[in-house]
Amino acid sequence: MLKPEILDPQGQAVSGALPRLGFEQFREVRQGKRFVLTVDGEVTEEHLAAAAEAAEKLLSNPVIEDVVSVRAQQDVDSVRAEDPDQ
Repeated sequence: MLKPEILDPQGQAVSGALPRLGFEQFREVRQGKRFVLTVDGEVTEEHLAAAAEAAEKLLSNPVIEDVVSVRAQQDVDSVRAEDPDQ
């Protein structure tokens, strides 16, 4: 996610459009990015620790972005099979 002090024009554009589409309950929108890392077998604590380190060192720009979360997720192909719009 962009750090709070960094302007977020995409988030501001979405924030302005939401009420026009009937979504009045949201106060603010911040845009971010997401990486999906895949491992063989079960996700271990070591995998999560390595993913967090990679996120801090390579996948984010620490000057303007914060790493918000690193977590295990259901297999991506399984998720797509359940919801083809993803």
